[in-house]
Amino acid sequence: MDDRPDVPPSDGPFEPAPRQRQPVFNLPPALVVSVALLCLIYVVQTYLLSEEMQETFLVEFGFIPLRYVVPLSEQDLAWLWTPLTYSLLHGGIEHLLFNGLWLAAFGAPVLRRIGTARFLIFWVLSSTAAAFLHAALNWGDPTLLIGASGVIAALMGAACRFAFPLGRAYDRESGHLHPLQSIPASLSNRTVQIFAGLWLAGNVLVAVGITLIGDADQAVAWDAHIGGFLFGFLLFGIFDPVRRNRFDTVA
Repeated sequence: MDDRPDVPPSDGPFEPAPRQRQPVFNLPPALVVSVALLCLIYVVQTYLLSEEMQETFLVEFGFIPLRYVVPLSEQDLAWLWTPLTYSLLHGGIEHLLFNGLWLAAFGAPVLRRIGTARFLIFWVLSSTAAAFLHAALNWGDPTLLIGASGVIAALMGAACRFAFPLGRAYDRESGHLHPLQSIPASLSNRTVQIFAGLWLAGNVLVAVGITLIGDADQAVAWDAHIGGFLFGFLLFGIFDPVRRNRFDTVA
């Protein structure tokens, strides 16, 4: 009896095995959970709370620079968790969908590269870095900051350190294993220059009051975006577990 598994007949001994088709959407489970959590929070915030409770919810979990002007002894503990929780809130379905798409695009390669535990730490620290650059430039401002854009900008900055290596196209299956580029090498990479330049130009336009995408009446925290991007670009090497070869240096 032949116990070998059924294998389609081959036309010859050197015929390569057919390449398996990859699904169009192949997101890491932890990223799917992250996006689902953002959606769940938005549903609860928007549809299960009264208008008065919504306002209280946003103030309690959104980031407000004014909090850090008032002595901490004179307020509740919201100052402690809002540098993270603001990144889980969104102001509308368009805001949520836009951030969800960008999170899927840039979160997937970073998560595959650094793993779930490091990804969660990266989220917490990049969210905090984005919030506090925003606070530094808007010190004492009573406005509310919400949205995952700062974290997404950090993921973009992180991807610039490995996803666009010189002379190699990004491969969705193995691109996350590309060697980490040093900061000078990344800055000299033409693809990174174009991507980061266009992204920065878009934020500069927002800073001067020109909005190309979304609601022009909705304030955009461009400074939080830049804070997140700088965090991801400059500090990604701290989170990176991928072994580097002897030709690669890390700044």
